[in-house]
Amino acid sequence: MNHPQSPVALADQAAEAVRAINHSTRAPGADWQYPSDAYSLIGTLAHLSRMLPQAITQALQPVTDAHQADRLTVDGGKDPDQAASSAVQTTRVAIGRAQRLAEALDQVHSALSPLGYDTADDDFDDCPLCEAEDDDGEGYPHCCGCGADGSSERPDCTCA
Repeated sequence: MNHPQSPVALADQAAEAVRAINHSTRAPGADWQYPSDAYSLIGTLAHLSRMLPQAITQALQPVTDAHQADRLTVDGGKDPDQAASSAVQTTRVAIGRAQRLAEALDQVHSALSPLGYDTADDDFDDCPLCEAEDDDGEGYPHCCGCGADGSSERPDCTCA
């Protein structure tokens, strides 16, 4: 069993978080309906993917440590040098692909940046965020993230 803060347990938590994202983005909802929501999510996924190369590199460390200490074994009695070399080579491929994923997500993030939601024919009176007041006691006319104020983000957004 893994300690709650072990690398494997943390990776399990990250996988579960992505699974939860997959479920929560299947249909529109209060927190998932505007282009600014997509922009924020893609930006966060891009950030996550930029961290993957380091995680992948460091994930291989126990293997390289065991190999350098001449303690690496391979099922079936195969050559540990060849197995370690194969692991290093395929890790380099994975790192390159993770870097390309990060670059692609950065491009998607940039493409989403100018997008907003047209409120010309919609009524946002029922939006609790639009009824909220700022520090001056004024309401935010388009704070629900519709982008009608040109920001494409809610003023209460803390993702920046």
